[in-house]
Amino acid sequence: MADAGDDVGQLSPSQQEALQQYIGVTNQEVKDAIPLLQRSQWNVQIAIAKFFDGEGPDPVAEAMAAQDIPRMASRHENLQESLMASSDRSVLGRRDHTDPAPRIVPQQPVTHRSPWLLGLLLAPLGWGWRAAGALFRTFCYVLSFLPAPLRPRAITAGLRRTTGRRMLMPRDTAARFKREFDEEYGPNELPFFEGGLAQAHDLAKKELKFLLVFLMSPEHDDTASFVRGTLLSTDVVEFFKSSSNNMVLWGGNVLDSEAYQAATEYNCTKYPFTALVCLTPKEGSTRMGIVKRLVGPMPAATYLSELQGSMEKYGSDLEGVRAERTAQEVARSLRTQQDSAYERSLAIDRERARERREAAAAAAEAERRAQQKAEADARLEERRALWKAWRVRQIMPEPPTGDRDVVRVALKMPEESGAGRIVRRFPQDAPLEELYAFVECYNLMQDLDATTEAPRPAGYEHKYTFRVASTLPRVVYQPSTTDTMGAKIGKSGNLIVEQLAPESDAEDDDDDEEEDEESP
Repeated sequence: MADAGDDVGQLSPSQQEALQQYIGVTNQEVKDAIPLLQRSQWNVQIAIAKFFDGEGPDPVAEAMAAQDIPRMASRHENLQESLMASSDRSVLGRRDHTDPAPRIVPQQPVTHRSPWLLGLLLAPLGWGWRAAGALFRTFCYVLSFLPAPLRPRAITAGLRRTTGRRMLMPRDTAARFKREFDEEYGPNELPFFEGGLAQAHDLAKKELKFLLVFLMSPEHDDTASFVRGTLLSTDVVEFFKSSSNNMVLWGGNVLDSEAYQAATEYNCTKYPFTALVCLTPKEGSTRMGIVKRLVGPMPAATYLSELQGSMEKYGSDLEGVRAERTAQEVARSLRTQQDSAYERSLAIDRERARERREAAAAAAEAERRAQQKAEADARLEERRALWKAWRVRQIMPEPPTGDRDVVRVALKMPEESGAGRIVRRFPQDAPLEELYAFVECYNLMQDLDATTEAPRPAGYEHKYTFRVASTLPRVVYQPSTTDTMGAKIGKSGNLIVEQLAPESDAEDDDDDEEEDEESP
């Protein structure tokens, strides 16, 4: 696909002007603006309406109508109607048509280097021309000391032509014009636009204002009298300064390239020259036309009345365009609010959907963990049962009654076991873990024949859910496989079996270790 620069280069001048006008209003990209203008037959007004209102049915048409904002009636005609209208105008002898006011952009001078051989041949002529110019400037400089009435007009014009007005940027040119104007006619309050004519043209077109173009020539005899008597009169200055007139004042000196180009485009033949420019919607939705020309000197009252008459004539058209643009702004604002509300509602719905998904995922994860825990507990309980079935058959038998190297233990079992108080004798060299195994497997020992013999579960490490301790003094005996009961308990002991809560196992173990360290 060709880039935007190639597309613009293939457009005709009128299409390029329409493109610039459309982009100035919509700020749309060139690659998107050209197809829309093509679909609109390069009608800028239709393209702008499509950009703001959409190409399909407008859902906010009723809302726009409810705003009660007047809209200009669109003007559509075919070729036959145009020919009939032009013939009617020719018959009536009227010409209600304004000249176009082009957008003037100062052109930079283009210099081309001549071939070196031709330059070598023409070098003597160039040297002679420079010498003649230097001699003429010297002659004019000497005669410039004469009084103004005695100075020849040709010399004065020559001085002005040879001052070497360098071409500047539009903003700098406007500043130079304002500075020279103030130096020549004194400080004033004229609100000259501080920019180029193209920028003033765009501003008046965008904000629907009148553009007053004032061109002056210092070589003209009526310039000084017109400026002092008419342009700087109190009424005219106040008229230009009033914001209610919606006016942009631009001034230029025809010695400058931009003002000279404006004089050529506006067909200026006499100075001082004033042109009143504004948007002419009846002749084109984006067309800027010259609605009034004022040339030559005239009284301030006449100057003001001519301007006011033209502004009143075309002011109603501008008001209609302002109303239409206001309606478009209202529609666009309404559409923006609707889009914003839709986006907020969509964001809320998305957030709620996300929360529901997260809640469902959290519930599924909790259910999965609970199921895994239940399965793990079931497997653990099964392995505990297998361990008990194996361990009950490994418990040491109780020593005979006449054996004196025994440890007599009185155990108070937990109430939920229903065993009450049990007395049991163990060998003195029996480890403390044997006492814990006896308590763990006590219920199975009561009916050992009914217990199925089972092998020791591989990889299983049994953890006791209770502890054995003495009352006075309180000592907790851990299920050690190295410490013997005779060394820890002695000949006899009154012990109690305490159940451990699952969440407090670690804390109780720490307390038991501290108590063991403190016990003698």
